[in-house]
Amino acid sequence: MAGVSTIKRGGSRFYIDPDDGAIKVPGVTSIVSMLPKDFLMYWAAKEAATAAVDNWDIVSKLCERDPAGAIDYLKGAHRRKSKAAADTGSAAHDLFERLARGETVHDRHVHIDVKPHVRWFREFLDAMQPEFLHLEETVWSDSERYAGSFDAIAIIDGETVVLDWKTSKDVYDSVSLQLAAYRYADRIIRASDGESLPVPEITGGAVLHVRPEAWKLVPVECGPRVFDVFKFLRGVFEWESVGKKKVVGRPIAWGGMEETGTQRRAA
Repeated sequence: MAGVSTIKRGGSRFYIDPDDGAIKVPGVTSIVSMLPKDFLMYWAAKEAATAAVDNWDIVSKLCERDPAGAIDYLKGAHRRKSKAAADTGSAAHDLFERLARGETVHDRHVHIDVKPHVRWFREFLDAMQPEFLHLEETVWSDSERYAGSFDAIAIIDGETVVLDWKTSKDVYDSVSLQLAAYRYADRIIRASDGESLPVPEITGGAVLHVRPEAWKLVPVECGPRVFDVFKFLRGVFEWESVGKKKVVGRPIAWGGMEETGTQRRAA
C-alpha cells in the first residue's frame, strides 16, 4: 500500500499505519494545536464585530427577519475568513510543489489570487538554488507515536534543512514545533510506494514565507530543546483525547438540596 491514509476524529487528524491499519497516531499539527491560543478568541470576536459594522445594512435587516440567522452569520465570520486564507494557501502549496519538482506551470492557468505567490516562488528557486531531497512526504515516529506531512527537505547553501511553505500573514513561533517533529521522526514513508526511508541528518529548519508582495526565507530553531516541548504537547494531546476520560468518579456521599435525579438513581 503506497502512502499513508488519514482520518479525522474529534477535530484531530490521525495517520493510519500502512502496515497495520489498527495503529493510528495523531498528526503533528493536531498535537501542536494543544498550545494555548487565547489570542484566537479576541481575533474571532474582532472578525464578528467587523462583519457587523461592514455589513450593517444586511445584518440589521436579518436581525428583524431572522435573529438566529443573524447570530449564525456573525459568529461564522472568522471561519469564513480562515477558509478563504486556507483555500489560497492550499492552491499556492500545490503550485509550489509542482515548481519544486521542475514541472511547467503556465501563468494563464494560475488563479489571479495566487499569481504573485508563484512569481515569488520562482524567484526563490532562482536565488537560492535549493536541491530538493524530499517533497511532500510523510514522517512517522514509532518511538513517540505521531506522524505528519512536511513540505520539503532540501540542501541550501550546503545545509540540509526541513522547509515549510507559509502564505499566512506572518511566521508564527509554533512552526518551530512542527519542524522539530519532522526533523526527529524515525522514518519517512514514501508516497510513491509506501517504502520507509530514514530521515536524513538535518542541520536546521526554515520557513519560506510567500506573500503577495514579497518572499523571504526565515531560519527557525528546531533542535532538541524545541522537540522536548513538542513531546510534552504529545502528552497533553493524549490527556485531552484519552487520559481525562472517567478521571472524575461518581459522588460517594452528598447532602443538602442539590441532589440530582442521577444521584438518586445511583444511590
